[in-house]
Amino acid sequence: MMLNRYPYNNGHLMIAPFQHVETIEKLDAATLAELMAQVQLALKALRQLMKPDGFNMGVNEGKVAGAGFEEHMHYHIVPRWHGDTNFMPVVADIKVMPEHLDIVYAQLKQRIDSILAG
Repeated sequence: MMLNRYPYNNGHLMIAPFQHVETIEKLDAATLAELMAQVQLALKALRQLMKPDGFNMGVNEGKVAGAGFEEHMHYHIVPRWHGDTNFMPVVADIKVMPEHLDIVYAQLKQRIDSILAG
């Protein structure tokens, strides 16, 4: 589980399996189950910490679908809030992020550690 270096929104995570495959259907059953368990953990931590109104989730496979690293599949989780789109992406082709990645990382790591500790 890692933060996206170029996030669409605060808390944009990617979960990549250790198994090196380019498509999700090539994952073995145990790895797929572990991937989805990590997705559940990430969602729980993001809900508790950032309180989003929803999520965009999924896998981009292949260059045409926007996969920046197409040789190794990874799962995206993007927290969303009502009204989280503003004028900056439209007029300037940039996205304003209200928190630095280092702060988001530290907060999410602490939350995930707390969830795992039980």
